[in-house]
Amino acid sequence: MTPEFLIIHQQAQPHVAHIALNRPKELNALNLQLMTELRDALRALDEDEQVRVIVLSGNEKAFAAGADIRQMAGRTAMDMYNVDQFSTWDAIKKIKKPLIAAVSGFALGGGCELAMLCDMIVASETAKFGQPEIKIGVMPGAGGTQRLTRAVGKALAMEMVLTGKFITADEAWKAGLINRVVPVELYLEEAFRLAAEIAQLSPLAVKMAKESVLRAFDSTLDEGLHFERKNFYLLFASEDQKEGMQAFLEKRAPVFTGK
Repeated sequence: MTPEFLIIHQQAQPHVAHIALNRPKELNALNLQLMTELRDALRALDEDEQVRVIVLSGNEKAFAAGADIRQMAGRTAMDMYNVDQFSTWDAIKKIKKPLIAAVSGFALGGGCELAMLCDMIVASETAKFGQPEIKIGVMPGAGGTQRLTRAVGKALAMEMVLTGKFITADEAWKAGLINRVVPVELYLEEAFRLAAEIAQLSPLAVKMAKESVLRAFDSTLDEGLHFERKNFYLLFASEDQKEGMQAFLEKRAPVFTGK
């Protein structure tokens, strides 16, 4: 079925797919249907052998201005538990291919959490990041207290979460939350440029490298090193490893096939 709240370009560039959140009147607020559509689209692209990198964006005004408060305002604790809205987030976390968030305008609450769920963030100069849930009597629930703290450190994360303060794209870059800041007219182009750079590399190596970097947040150093080493050894069973090293020795560009 065609998603109602997403625009999907399966081949926005060679080996690069693009998903745009599309609820412009609601500033791309993340309701249950949008997140379900996003989960399903990402799963399909993750299985598509022609896709190696996925760019996720909103529009120039908003990446996503938060969760859909109207959908949650009247719910009880048991309603929230039974709906299990975060199961879609858990599924997105398992996507193996690199996800690049292209952020312009507001990335607040769930929008900020969704950007952080991606592997890299390219932002326009107009981007604003924040976790303002405290101002409506709740707190971040989709990873905001955890991923934000790991990205920017305790002091800034605590201030953002406890006051609802927004930070600018430049502040986010200096704090280590995002990869780069570009003029608003270039933010999508820059995200695609980064995606294309990754897409020309070995898909197997890229997926295993992503998996290993993420493991650093979920394990001790020794466990992470063991996991990294296992993936390193596994890549020597791939055709891409043979091609990559032979191309290096022959002083030519490698042709990776993902096998």
